[in-house]
Amino acid sequence: MKQRPFWETKTLAEMSPSEWESLCDGCGLCCLIRFEDEDSGEVTPTRVHCRLFDSDLCRCSDYAARKRHVPDCIKLTPGNIEDLLWMPRSCAYRRLHEGRGLASWHPLVSGDPESVHAAGVSVRGQTVSEAALEHPDDAIDFEARDLAEERGRE
Repeated sequence: MKQRPFWETKTLAEMSPSEWESLCDGCGLCCLIRFEDEDSGEVTPTRVHCRLFDSDLCRCSDYAARKRHVPDCIKLTPGNIEDLLWMPRSCAYRRLHEGRGLASWHPLVSGDPESVHAAGVSVRGQTVSEAALEHPDDAIDFEARDLAEERGRE
């Protein structure tokens, strides 16, 4: 009898640190700059990525020390996933939290780290660095409401 994968047998809180980290599909959507309306709470995503984001690899260039360089970088944990409604609906952490399981394009399912890019879920090659902006608020000029929709649906 084949053993079920850890993401089907454990809650997010029960996962080991390495299991938790392996859930990241490398889409890069969580590394984008967003604006939140203080009155309505509406979150507007942009096509501007954090200065630490490597847009070719779709990964943080200094993940271990990111909080030192970007103090407002939010560390995703089992304890805060419910409060982070801006997380992409395609995100593995959000999908599992909502009881939806991993998508077929997720690298843990497909066995291929490029599957997230081939499925059109990632933002590889679609963003600009915040370091290229004259002023941080200029990111709103790169508004991308389409990124709030679920990508790679199934």
